[in-house]
Amino acid sequence: MTRYALILLILFSLSCKQKEKEEPKTEVEMTEMAQDTSQEQWQILFDGTSFDGWHLYGGGEIGEQWKLEEGAMVFYPPKERSEGASYNIVTDDEYTNFVLSLEWKVSEGGNSGVFWGVYEDEKFGRPYQTGPEIQVLDDEGHPDAKNGTTHQAGALYDMVAPSKNVVNPAGEWNKVVLTVNHNVNQGSVVMNGETIVEFPVHGEAWDKMVANSKFADWEGFGIYKTGKIGLQDHGDVVAYRNIKIKRL
Repeated sequence: MTRYALILLILFSLSCKQKEKEEPKTEVEMTEMAQDTSQEQWQILFDGTSFDGWHLYGGGEIGEQWKLEEGAMVFYPPKERSEGASYNIVTDDEYTNFVLSLEWKVSEGGNSGVFWGVYEDEKFGRPYQTGPEIQVLDDEGHPDAKNGTTHQAGALYDMVAPSKNVVNPAGEWNKVVLTVNHNVNQGSVVMNGETIVEFPVHGEAWDKMVANSKFADWEGFGIYKTGKIGLQDHGDVVAYRNIKIKRL
């Protein structure tokens, strides 16, 4: 073998090894690569040390019902609740087109939810009155899971059911990546590395989904393209961590 041929062989071998290293080997890796997780594009919404960037829906600082524990924000429902009191929290900032990544863990028999497009106004007493919800639920222990698959964990609540059940049991963490992109009229939910929900985010197809849901006659539901991210007080213990968002 000539010296020139040997050099070509070495370069070819190195190129093959580099290509092999860069290629994803699992569906999870391929999904994560598709989400483009370059850190410089992400805005940290919760770093595990404070509630900076969040407030109670309707105004006010976050109180003792939400605690910081081991890098997570944990909601503990009060044993006694005054009439009308609610402890839903929302971001200070608003978002239109984005990728939201977070992890959640719910207590046994627990229920909560992640909202987007929340319009904060006095005439809307709760974030779910305007913001569509990605369901957070103990499918095995909470009765709402028996009310149809559109009420189960990961669903676009009461509108689009998960294509498969990939939720971890109560007490274990689940990773959710929610994408909402009005530019291409596409939304999706990736849970624990698998795409389980896809949906339009505006227009005739969206309006039809709303019309066929419990929200059909709700003034303001799902009409705000720009809004806040919200986490739900549904009266059960729930934890969230590693919350970040990327504008598209």
